[in-house]
This record gives sequence, C-alpha cells and structure tokens, in this order.
Amino acid sequence: MRKPLYIFSSGRLERRENTLALETEEGRRVIPVNSVSEIKVFGELDVNKRALEFITKNQIPVHFFNHYGYYIGSFYPREALNSGYIILKQAQHYLDEESRIYLAKSFVVGAVNNMLKNLQYYRRRGKNLKDSIERIEEAVKEISEVSSILELMQIEGEIRKTYYSSFDLIIQLSEFSFDHRTKRPPENPLNALISFGNSLLYTTALSEIYRTHLDPRIGYLHETNQRSFTLNLDIAEVFKPVIVDRVIFSLLNKGQIQLKHFEEEVSFSYLNEKGRAIFVKEYEDKLKTTIKHKNLGKVSYRKLIRVECYKLYKHFMEEGVYTPFLGEW
Repeated sequence: MRKPLYIFSSGRLERRENTLALETEEGRRVIPVNSVSEIKVFGELDVNKRALEFITKNQIPVHFFNHYGYYIGSFYPREALNSGYIILKQAQHYLDEESRIYLAKSFVVGAVNNMLKNLQYYRRRGKNLKDSIERIEEAVKEISEVSSILELMQIEGEIRKTYYSSFDLIIQLSEFSFDHRTKRPPENPLNALISFGNSLLYTTALSEIYRTHLDPRIGYLHETNQRSFTLNLDIAEVFKPVIVDRVIFSLLNKGQIQLKHFEEEVSFSYLNEKGRAIFVKEYEDKLKTTIKHKNLGKVSYRKLIRVECYKLYKHFMEEGVYTPFLGEW
C-alpha cells in the first residue's frame, strides 16, 4: 500500500535505477517508488531532472513547505487521468451562478455541520458550549437565503469566529489560549497548529484529487483566479473539523504537544521540527482511522476525501447530486 513520504531533513533526492534514494546528513535511504503516494518536503531538498521525470512517470505529487512549515507550492505531475470533458463540465458549474452557489453552500454546510458535531461531542463531556452551539445553529439558517459567494463567505467567517472562540473551553490550557484567528503569520501556538494542520490537509486533498478525473484549479467556494489550486481548498473545508481540529484537541489534551515544540519570533509562532514530527504522526494516524459509513461500511478518513472527489465527479456528470460528508459521531 502506498503512503506519504515526509522529508524533514535537508538533503538530496535522486533516482537509483527503479527506486528513489534520499541522502541526508543522517545517511542514505533507499525508497521503493511503488510505496510512495505523495512526497511532502519540509527541509532544503535538491532534486534533479532525472528524479522529477521518474516521479512524474510514477504519478507522485510533491508538496513543498517553507522553513516555518507552511505550504508554498506543489510539483504536480502531468495528470494521468485528466479529461477535457470533465474540465468543461467543471467550468460550466463555475460559470453558471446557480450551479456555483449550490456547490459553495454545500461545502459550507458540510464544514459547519462538522464544527457543530465537534462542539456537541465536547458538550456531552461537560464543556460549557451551549451558547456557541446555539449561535452557530442560528447562523446556519441564513445560509439558504444568501445569493452571492461574498455573502456566504461572510456568514461562514462569522460562524468560524464563534467556533474558534470555543477552543479555549475545549482545550482549557492557558498557554494555548486562542484569542483570535491569525494566519499570515500565526501569532500564537494554537494558531500555528491550526495553520500547520490546514496546510497538511490542503495537500492531502490535492493528492486525492490527482487520483481522479477532476481538475483542482476550478474551485467554487474559493475563487478561481491566479491561485494554482482551489478545489482542494473547497474539499478541505468539509474535513478540517473532523481531521485537523480533532488532531489538535487530542495532541493538546494528552500533553503530546507542549510549548517546547514551538519557535517564537516577533508576532510569529511556528512548530519546530520535533513538533512537526509529532503532529504529522497523529495526522497520518487520523487519516488511517476507519469509521462506519452508512453506505460504504468501514472506511478511512483518507478514503473519505477521495470519495468526496468521486461525489463531485458524479455531480458534474449529472449522475447524482453532491452532498457533503457529514460526521455522525
């Protein structure tokens, strides 16, 4: 079974006959290419043309993160499954206002439902989240009435603001207080965890899209513009609460991530290499976790992201109507 390859150390990635060889200060490591689904690079990495050709031939996306652990771009191999017809269908759904707003609302409804599931889960465990839940449930009613993406994004932003303000009640660690959401740059450790986790999920969704006929450049909630990829951002919205946020709650409540796992600069916080390794392990374990799905039986969260892509494909092909994944715990 293929799985992601994370490269934290600086070094060189080369082709060695029909394998990849990673050379770092820790030594040389031979990597069977048929064991790799995607590569996520956090260190300084030298890659030559021969290695990139080999990676392309084996359909392996490579995602790059900067010194602070935040996503900066991808080497996206030539699409093996790309279809001109599905690209046209995606474009039609983007250009038709009614079709686009339907999909955008669906992504937001999925995201908000899964936020509420988190809050309800922790409320059952004694957290005082009643007010937050009621405020979000009231705001959700407005979604069906909006007629523009801008209005939808404003409602989603207010809901997410309420949701994030509840993190302090769930975590209850003074050193990880939320205050308010900051992204570029994240100003405190909790914001750093959210940004890092979201970056991982964006690339995971992008890799899963690559295994389908969909084109990741055409998004619906997130504006299709000069940004290279947007459909992965749309899909990630649905899964942030059930994957990223649950990973953060688990790591902090169990004391696996502590302040010693962060570096601080002026108004800037980010995970150090040890912290990233801890987060990545928990994140990958979460993706492998299986749940009982009413239609699919036992299925992993990673597979659910791929299923979300297939549901969109059927929607574009008019073989079904897209509905987002809704957590049922």
